Amino acid sequence: AHHFYPADAMTTNTNQKATWVREELLQLLSVSGTLAGLAITGVAVFRSLGRDSMSTTIADDLLAIAALIFLLCSYIIFFGLRTEREALARKLEKFVDLLFLLGLTVMVASGFIMVYSVL
Repeated sequence: AHHFYPADAMTTNTNQKATWVREELLQLLSVSGTLAGLAITGVAVFRSLGRDSMSTTIADDLLAIAALIFLLCSYIIFFGLRTEREALARKLEKFVDLLFLLGLTVMVASGFIMVYSVL
């Protein structure tokens, strides 16, 4: 069975997807910036404490990597928001989603190491 949709319905659906991608990118931009700042603050705190145990060094290295990942997310999101090519914006949104998840995973791993070093 073939479905025929009015041209207006197709345009509305496309506009809704574009709006959703833009909203998703804006939310990720806000959270990525916040988490990058949090990770950088964590690295600064570790450095100021001056504890040079192996777990502390690994934890602050992971936080620095997470900060770089979140900063990279912010940079890519900027291009996703600025592009007029909807297909590119969707691809960048999917890529940033994966990159954000990677950054979050690295940050959580650092948190586990921090907790382990305290115990």
